[in-house]
Amino acid sequence: MAGPNDQDKLSEDWGLDEALAGASATAAADAPNDEAISAEWAAMLDADSTKGEGDAADRVLNQDEIDSLLGFDPNAGGNVELTGVQALINSALVSYERLPMLEIVFDRLVRLATTSLRNFTSDNVEVSMDSISSVRFGDYLNSIPLPAILSVIKAEEWDNFGLLTVDSNLIYSMIDVLLGGRRVGGNIRVEGRPYTTIEMALARRMIEVILDDTHKAFEPLTPVHFKVERLETNPRFAAISRPANAAILIELRIEMDDRGGKIEILLPYATIEPIREQLLQMYMGEKFGRDPIWEGHLATEIYAADVELEAILHEVDLPLSRVLSMRPGDTIMFDRAPSDPVRLRCGDVELTEAIMGHIGNNVSVRVARPLNPPKVTMAAFEAIDEPREGR
Repeated sequence: MAGPNDQDKLSEDWGLDEALAGASATAAADAPNDEAISAEWAAMLDADSTKGEGDAADRVLNQDEIDSLLGFDPNAGGNVELTGVQALINSALVSYERLPMLEIVFDRLVRLATTSLRNFTSDNVEVSMDSISSVRFGDYLNSIPLPAILSVIKAEEWDNFGLLTVDSNLIYSMIDVLLGGRRVGGNIRVEGRPYTTIEMALARRMIEVILDDTHKAFEPLTPVHFKVERLETNPRFAAISRPANAAILIELRIEMDDRGGKIEILLPYATIEPIREQLLQMYMGEKFGRDPIWEGHLATEIYAADVELEAILHEVDLPLSRVLSMRPGDTIMFDRAPSDPVRLRCGDVELTEAIMGHIGNNVSVRVARPLNPPKVTMAAFEAIDEPREGR
């Protein structure tokens, strides 16, 4: 290890003593400059902080602006269009308004169910439709208030499934009505026990009545039969679709004097896909594009129409002066033999050729060859429509 003398010698060899001395002198000379620079930086920071406070005061949002940004409105109803972040979250859902015929079907269901449930309960029953909305299947299962009965229903013609949920208030109200219970106002809710066999049987009978009316409601649109597959009380066992899949939710409210509850019918979009074209109609029987029914009707009427035929024996060009000088008794010679064919024409369209003869005192023609093929076809009309669509 090098001693103090050796270290001094190495410093002299490398010139470190002179470098350190020069650095000390430079630092001493720059000390006043460093103080000036520090003061300048401090002034700049003070100016930036003052300006930042002014900008921050201008950027403060009030509560209404924050709610509008997040799409939250505490006074808005359930059917109000979402905005902000909520609109982005729910942008993947498909709006039921794209299926206008669906509202007509369930309006018909409301009328049918009102009559059927009155006959079923022998009581004054009022059925109304609360809403039709689009939901995700998983979100709906998580939102079901328990206890409730979930009926897994199968649309046989569509070969797919749906859900029919009956809440506890309606179940106990219906049991009271059917079994002659006391008219207890308000919500009836029994916690802490499963549904009994009698309660399940009566609920199943009511569900079958609703499904029969649903079949009748869809019948003008398409024949479909709904069958009860099973009854569940745990939503986890009623998973008929993936949680992220979209579905149509129809909420029906059933009132019996001062008691009642809700029935919810959930149909995944995959279930109603076979009748998507019918549900897109604005009214019953609407057709898109070419309508074969109208074409058939038009063809029938054309076949029954009366037309006027002209038999042209010969045509000749004459000077106008000769035509004007014609008098009774003048003769015009036709270069035609009795066996030469004559032309049959309808308006300006030449149809075919025929041989002239007579039947009794009437002059007649006998068609000699098939009709000429038409020059105007459906393709010509479509070609005319294409430039109009391009405009």
